Amino acid sequence: MPIYWGDIHNHCGISYGYGTLENALANAQKQLDVCAVTGHAMWPDMPDDRENFGFVIDFHKKGFAKLAADWENTQTEVEQANRPGEFVTFHSYEIHSSAFGDHHVLSPKPCPILPADSPADLHEKLTPYNAMVIPHHVAYRQGYRGINWDAYDPARGAVVEIYSKHGCGLTERSPYNYLHTMGPRDSRSTVVWGLQQGKRFGFAGSTDHHAGFPGSYGDGRVAIVADRLSRPAIMAAIRSRRTYCVTGDKIVLDFRVGKAMFGEEASIEGPRPIRFTLRGSDAFERVVLYKNGLPWRWYSPLDLKGPAGNGRFKVRVELGWGRDAEPYAWKASVALKGGKLLGAEPCFRGRSILAPRPGDPDYTEANDLDNEIEGRSADGIQWRCMSFANISTQHSATSAMILEIEGDEATELACVVNAQRFAHSIGDLLRGGRVHYEMPFASEAVVVHRAVPAAEYDVSGQVEDAADLAPGDFYFLEAIQFNGQCAWSSPIWALK
Repeated sequence: MPIYWGDIHNHCGISYGYGTLENALANAQKQLDVCAVTGHAMWPDMPDDRENFGFVIDFHKKGFAKLAADWENTQTEVEQANRPGEFVTFHSYEIHSSAFGDHHVLSPKPCPILPADSPADLHEKLTPYNAMVIPHHVAYRQGYRGINWDAYDPARGAVVEIYSKHGCGLTERSPYNYLHTMGPRDSRSTVVWGLQQGKRFGFAGSTDHHAGFPGSYGDGRVAIVADRLSRPAIMAAIRSRRTYCVTGDKIVLDFRVGKAMFGEEASIEGPRPIRFTLRGSDAFERVVLYKNGLPWRWYSPLDLKGPAGNGRFKVRVELGWGRDAEPYAWKASVALKGGKLLGAEPCFRGRSILAPRPGDPDYTEANDLDNEIEGRSADGIQWRCMSFANISTQHSATSAMILEIEGDEATELACVVNAQRFAHSIGDLLRGGRVHYEMPFASEAVVVHRAVPAAEYDVSGQVEDAADLAPGDFYFLEAIQFNGQCAWSSPIWALK
């Protein structure tokens, strides 16, 4: 079955947040197959300490009222954007909960905003609409809008959002720590803790972006394995846990125990054969197989070499840097000489906004950005995109295009980026990337990154587990590329 890419939890100006719904849906279609733009709807146990949290209380209440007032029009716009086979939309809103953690609704048809005391109460009320209620940013401490695993029922949503702009909640040692004002990760709220309590759910990622840019690169996406691109098929796939989480790059992943794929439960007599295949967007730094929530097998780059000599390479053309707080416009093209373009993956980012802050400027048009693939053929590609000054030395705001090329060391990439012209051969790029600046100092720049041979991004592995076998053992896979982009498969449970 094909893989469809989605962001099923993100925000814009329909509640508190920025940007229009129209623009959010337009941005989503440039990188995704599936989208649910989420409104903030309620917080039944919101703190009432106005002295310390007056700003927070006010913008939440204002956002809830704004969503409720225009909910019918919002649903109409979401319905109009749904095009089975091309781009699938869902209806979505969010319930905050100090006691149980935040959850978002995913509904295949229009549904009312129903006041509820808890995520469980909301799910029960939405039963006629076949809606899911999915937890997110779970790793905050319980009582501080982290999940309450004792109260969580996977039947309400089947998957858990394990990564977003908040960070990765898989374990307390996972990459991408929680750095938001809401606080750090608590081990008792992590995803692995929930799995170790016997909860069975799949993994999803979404951005939780608050300025109308679903799928913003690096902020979280969900991969959904479904037989077709339609609401019923996508909902069935999520309920069956045929999902996995990526941070940004569209890493193609297959992971199996016996004949069971990720998300399934397997009845296997005797030793358990485990195998995986990965097709990344960069070379893999490591792959880790987890058993019962603990690292069980590690694979280094030396272990992960795929078949050599197949004449395929991936090259990332990355644009950004500089000092200007305003979006910087790029017009780029790559023409291939002596090679063939097999694929192109856009990595477009929106302005990074997670929640309103006192003194914020008017971000109404924050992500009304000019990102577009203008043309593509076997001979090359042309695109426009926008980047921002990096938020810090640890937070990128660049844009990129990942090219998969068939060729050899003599294949040349002839690049035109804004007013600059330059060319590099695959042979040169196998030895390292090349940088070009827009101005003499501290300026926007272009990196044509190191060429990655297919043997480093198209890899597989297999192993057998024959020791300490017990019913209920669960396995999942973590894959991390050298560029920091990650993928996490949903677990597989062994029943025997």
